Amino acid sequence: MHDVLELFLDRLETPIGEMLLLTDTAGTVRALDWNDYESRMTALLDRHYGKGGYKLEPARNTQALRSVVTRYFAGDVNAIDGIAVETTGTAFQRSVWNELRNIPVGTSISYGTLAKRIERPRAVRAVGLANGSNPIGLIVPCHRVIGADGSLTGYGGGLERKKWLLDHERMHAKGASLFAA
Repeated sequence: MHDVLELFLDRLETPIGEMLLLTDTAGTVRALDWNDYESRMTALLDRHYGKGGYKLEPARNTQALRSVVTRYFAGDVNAIDGIAVETTGTAFQRSVWNELRNIPVGTSISYGTLAKRIERPRAVRAVGLANGSNPIGLIVPCHRVIGADGSLTGYGGGLERKKWLLDHERMHAKGASLFAA
């Protein structure tokens, strides 16, 4: 029998709804989602860690992350950059998620650009699927990926949240532009 991963669930009020922030005993973020998508988050946890492979405990101010996230929403949009994260997933998914953290705050890139950045230029659809399976939205900024024509495309928290996050980051980031180089 394997060890059960202990996860701590903090619920934070934000300008765009209640955020669910899951951390492990080391304070590493394992998942981030929105209250209205809690069932999806649970399904992702089941997929990544197996049913019964984790235990959720309510928590507050997990490793001071509450104050970091609050600073982000108050306009310090780089506050979340150094937050430690860990997920399971395929090597391909992890390469996409790692590259998401390299998209500068206040900018956006297309799925095609993201595919090129991970040296898989023909894997645009797979990149889109990996982006949509990201269990740590916001901190692993999947909201910064948009359509090649500049249109807002899917976001697990809903397109209204995606638009709000992009507008918020552009308003507060220094030297922000629509597309990253």
